[in-house]
Amino acid sequence: MISAPKVRTHTTIRLHRRRAALFGSIVTAVGLLVNLPAFAQTITVWSGYPEMAPFYEHVAQGLKAKNPNLTVKVEAIALREHEKRIALGLTSGSAGATVIELQGSTVRRYLENDLLPKAPDAVATFVKNPANFGEFFSSNASYNGTVYGIPLFRGQAALFYNTDMFKAAGLSAPPKTVDEYTQYAEKLTKRDATGNATVSGWSLRLSGGGQGIAEKFWINLFQFGGSVLEQTPDGKWRANYANEAGRATLKQYLQNVHVLKTVTPEMPADAEALERGQTAMFIRESWVIGDIASKAPNLNYATAPLPRGSIALPTNLYVKANGDAAKAAWEFALATNEPENLVWLLKNVGWLPNRTGVDFSSVTKAAPAFAAFVDYPKDYKFFTLPSIAPIEEVLTRLAAHLTNAFRNSALAKDDAAIDAFLKTAADETNQILRREDLLGK
Repeated sequence: MISAPKVRTHTTIRLHRRRAALFGSIVTAVGLLVNLPAFAQTITVWSGYPEMAPFYEHVAQGLKAKNPNLTVKVEAIALREHEKRIALGLTSGSAGATVIELQGSTVRRYLENDLLPKAPDAVATFVKNPANFGEFFSSNASYNGTVYGIPLFRGQAALFYNTDMFKAAGLSAPPKTVDEYTQYAEKLTKRDATGNATVSGWSLRLSGGGQGIAEKFWINLFQFGGSVLEQTPDGKWRANYANEAGRATLKQYLQNVHVLKTVTPEMPADAEALERGQTAMFIRESWVIGDIASKAPNLNYATAPLPRGSIALPTNLYVKANGDAAKAAWEFALATNEPENLVWLLKNVGWLPNRTGVDFSSVTKAAPAFAAFVDYPKDYKFFTLPSIAPIEEVLTRLAAHLTNAFRNSALAKDDAAIDAFLKTAADETNQILRREDLLGK
């Protein structure tokens, strides 16, 4: 049976042109970068996310037609073990011909010690092109203005909410301002006969997880225009939350816990609470989409961007190799950013690609929850964790302070007490930075 010819509308033509342009930019970069010899090349991909292994194998398979002599070995292990492997492999010089997956927040120590080479000119041009990557992502893959890596994927937060609960509360759209989050939480909270909350209106991270408490606080703080740390003109850092933004953020937590009582530290929280109908909304990363599909496939929910912007933890690809092996490794790293491969990544793995201008509509149509993560507003802002040695200590110590504050009802209506608390915590943050000679002026 002969199929009827497809009709090419103006929209379709524009889409094809855009895809051609996207493919063309990578093809040009690869063409400038490599002219691989006929003999075999073997490269190894080191990943800290086992779920990424099928993606890298997919990319390698796609390169077979062009480079049949290229062999790609994927070694994906748990993140902490991966970080140890990198530290040992790079410092001992035993990494071999390797494509290395590293978060932008942890790579600086290797770049400062010249343990990773800068990217070839063609790769740097590709990364710096604003049509391919926003400044946030290209800068994250660079050091002192020089490109060292290729941006690939990120973790990013958004709002998840139960649409059935919203409808029952008379809410037809997600909250769009910081203040509306509290207003919505009050309307969405379900209570027993004594007035105690049985379903939280907004699941806040109030306990457990150590560093994660401070990271979630930072996300909320960012909506008020603040940050846990800010970089100073001398390139160092200082605490930036003992201020009006910090007071507003902590007060919002305390108001929900102790005044409106829309949530308590003892209530079920996080993805599990949403999946079990124990909270109406919470802020989390895109991995929750797959978790819901697996554990609560009948849950009616949606996602939405946050009011101002989100934390983003970008992961980039770096190369440790020489000669022809380096050319093959960079070609592979570039191939991961081909639009069809990035669509495959989002659809099959769920991590968010960093490249702009890629049409993800085939994925968001099938899984609308991804739209809040990849179709965010043009003025959306991102922040990431500073690439400094004591960042985990800073966040862990702040988390300990916050855990105590969340349980202190006396703080809820006392702005002066909130300010005093924030100053004490910020002084400790600055002491840690001073100890490491990182405290800015």
